[in-house]
Amino acid sequence: MIQRFEVGPRMSELAVHDGVAYLAGQVPEDASQDIAGQTRQVLEAIDALLAQAGSDKTKILRAQIFLADAADFAGMNQAWDAWVVPGHTPPRATVQAVLAKPEWKVEIVVTAAV
Repeated sequence: MIQRFEVGPRMSELAVHDGVAYLAGQVPEDASQDIAGQTRQVLEAIDALLAQAGSDKTKILRAQIFLADAADFAGMNQAWDAWVVPGHTPPRATVQAVLAKPEWKVEIVVTAAV
């Protein structure tokens, strides 16, 4: 059985199957903020979606981070490091990418156990 959350015409924000939560790429609501602020917004959205699935950030199996500008790596890491739980840091990849909206600085995709 597949359970979908926040289903829209183009995509769902979250799908759960066989004890695994798959999140869509999360982007900031307020793109006027700097990289740390945008990253914090995205991480808050991830927390909320994981809670809907009955999971949390300590159960993240992997994270994929897309940065519009690699120069923002340190600022993103500052927000990330304050968010992750010591001893529960997930495998992670970070790449520079052209994001769907030019004002977005970061998009994060996670997969987590439920």
